[in-house]
Amino acid sequence: MKDYIVRATAANSQIRAFAATTREMVEFARAAHNTSPVATAALGRLLTAGSMMGIMMKGEKDLLTLQVKAGGPLNGMTVTADSKGNVKGYVGNPNVVIHANEKGKLDVAGAVGVGFMNVIKDMGLKEPYVGQTVLQTSEIAEDLTYYFATSEQVPSSVGLGVLMEKDNTVKQAGGFIIQLMPFTEEAVIEKLEENLKNVTSVTELLEKGHTPESLLETLLAGFDLEINEKVPTQFHCNCTKERVEKALISIGRKEIQELIDEGKEIEMNCHFCNKNYIFTVEELKNILKACRK
Repeated sequence: MKDYIVRATAANSQIRAFAATTREMVEFARAAHNTSPVATAALGRLLTAGSMMGIMMKGEKDLLTLQVKAGGPLNGMTVTADSKGNVKGYVGNPNVVIHANEKGKLDVAGAVGVGFMNVIKDMGLKEPYVGQTVLQTSEIAEDLTYYFATSEQVPSSVGLGVLMEKDNTVKQAGGFIIQLMPFTEEAVIEKLEENLKNVTSVTELLEKGHTPESLLETLLAGFDLEINEKVPTQFHCNCTKERVEKALISIGRKEIQELIDEGKEIEMNCHFCNKNYIFTVEELKNILKACRK
């Protein structure tokens, strides 16, 4: 198992925790979208968060969507995850290049800009649940920490990181989400806060060879950590030519006829995985026939 998430509890179930290693997922996204280093870091953080938040959902068909809508040159991001560890996503401007921040690191906050984040959970009800939060730092982890506290009333600590190689491929990626249950004792909260103060960065720990399990052992040192589950996670897009064809049908018969009259094949692109689908004039004619039935 390469990329995976662990789900755990600690302190007699007063704490629930998730940790993930996601290097391959983020590298897949980088290669698919040909993202710049800062775009890779931003999207990688959101994909990692999405994968962990996805497996928090219970239903087989539950879907989570994280949308960042902000005014920076990245032009927003969208990530979708299911409850089985599958995740996909894209950025508005994959080629964004900006100067490093004052610490000499990739300036994710500068690329994302000021704006807000939507958290949409489609759990098969009439209406999906939509939570919205104003971006606090635009660094993603802090923004999700704030979202959990304000929209879901769950005190949480979120850590996310992506480290790039000199050739701009992904060297390390991963993260954690630690959450307090409503009945958590004050002493547990204080000790956890102390532990978290000692953690400098997720990628630093991953570089030292930490796994999701040992990451949680470090973060939750002194608590009786219990690993409950290990879930594989991956970048997975469920687009197919048939699905794209349905999208094509939705543009209407008149528009399809115009495409046929032009006598050229058309190319449709999937935003999530950047795959292109070509439809010949003959295929367009068959689609038009199906529309008429």
